[in-house]
Amino acid sequence: MALTLSCTNLDEELFDTITADNFFKTQEEFIAALGQAYAAFGGLGGHANLWSIQEISSDELVVTTKGGDWYDGGVLIQLHRHTYTPDNGFFNNTWGFLYGGVNTCNRLIYQFEPLTSSSDPATAELANAAIAELRALRALWYYWLLDSFGNVPIVTDFTATGAPANNTNFNAGRQQVYNFVESEINAVLDDLPTERSSRTYGRMTRWAAQALLVKLYLNAEVYTGTAQWNKVITAADDIINNGGFSLEGLYADNFKIDNSGSRENIFVYPYDKVFAQGFFWPMMTLHYASQNTYRFTMQPWNGYAVLEEFYNSYVDPVANPGPQGPVWKGLCPDVDGNGIPDDTGTLDERLSNFVVGPQFNADGTRTTDPAFEGPSSPEPDPDGAPLTYTPLNNQIYPNGWRQGGARIGKYEYEVGGTNNMSNDFVIFRLADIILAKAEAQFRLGTGNPLVLVNQIRARAGVDPFVSLDLDKLLAERGREMFAEMTRRQDLIRFGKWGNAWWEKPVSDANKYKVFPIPQAQRDANANLTQNPGF
Repeated sequence: MALTLSCTNLDEELFDTITADNFFKTQEEFIAALGQAYAAFGGLGGHANLWSIQEISSDELVVTTKGGDWYDGGVLIQLHRHTYTPDNGFFNNTWGFLYGGVNTCNRLIYQFEPLTSSSDPATAELANAAIAELRALRALWYYWLLDSFGNVPIVTDFTATGAPANNTNFNAGRQQVYNFVESEINAVLDDLPTERSSRTYGRMTRWAAQALLVKLYLNAEVYTGTAQWNKVITAADDIINNGGFSLEGLYADNFKIDNSGSRENIFVYPYDKVFAQGFFWPMMTLHYASQNTYRFTMQPWNGYAVLEEFYNSYVDPVANPGPQGPVWKGLCPDVDGNGIPDDTGTLDERLSNFVVGPQFNADGTRTTDPAFEGPSSPEPDPDGAPLTYTPLNNQIYPNGWRQGGARIGKYEYEVGGTNNMSNDFVIFRLADIILAKAEAQFRLGTGNPLVLVNQIRARAGVDPFVSLDLDKLLAERGREMFAEMTRRQDLIRFGKWGNAWWEKPVSDANKYKVFPIPQAQRDANANLTQNPGF
């Protein structure tokens, strides 16, 4: 088939006929073919794609313009301020990335379908199992399309020709995509593997599919106008009670370089700095001079930084009531506001999400910014030449501080590493499922959501909540799920999406709850109806 995607060529020529006689005779051969479907996830850890539009548009991250660096035609500022337009290239990249994943699944299903009627029962069984896995994977791609763009074309036939169309009515179209994702997962759920082993690691199991349903139902009211809180609980309970997962003792262990042993991660994409590249976070976030701290083989780009208000949300509100000063990893909070870190208070172990404070070279000397003597900003970074990531960002444009903002430290950075990381990228994990169940219970007024939330807080090393409300739930989700493509959803679901935050005024929450259909796609396909307001 040919989806008219201007940035990705989805026309694929089949050079021969795949039959049981010449291939796909063993489980290993089926798994090898399925690898193509999983390789499509390799774009998750890069810049200017799905992860970027989800995170920069939230109140977690910003990419400030630093003189001549990172203006990029204003597209990053658009995302942050919710003034984005259909010609923003990040949306076209994301559309191509997501439909590229859909198309790979469609192609492999097309190749496997003839084998389901093979005279060899073992081959037919393997083909049916592979198709079930691919349908669940395709549902994940469509879930991201549903969440990002709302009303999108549903294409399942690899041999279809012509330009696909979305629904001319936005709400009806989004409902159709929601129904498709739900029905596809439910149709194959019992055919997916339940084992947790090296054979199923990084693959779509029953538990990954249930996690997808949890996320779909958690946001159902946003997507369709009808809440599905009981369905959230049912899907979450299957994972919690039957999946064999448990919270890691240390939060950071879910994101270390070798995180394949995590008992908490439900579904991941296994990156490798040599064989499965594309995870660029240290390049995307760290200061140029941080190359000396980590002895990277390449220089970082000094881009993504954390908003100060979000960073300061990690100061424990129970142990440290009142106005808070900046908190640096390894230091206690300045509770009394005198500029001196105090010796009291509980630090949140999830501060490992950030790189912040004074930076040092591998030999123990202070890291310095070599360009500080001639900064592009008329207002130099207040810490001078020594590199110190301060929680404060001074401005989004045109002269953001080169050292401004805590940086992303969620995944462990390899000393001596390259521009590629080998950490496995977490797509679904148990903590998110527990918090989703807690939210559903709270909104229904049933169960004991406080106990569930306090499980997460206990692992973080902070005091338990004595009561729960929606603001606490949202804040706890933010602290736990930082940079995992959940914050935008959460802000929309909790009614905070149109609020003002740093360098973002109050915005039209209804218009900007989805991203626009990329203009390049509409130029190539007249059958695509633009989202309302764009």
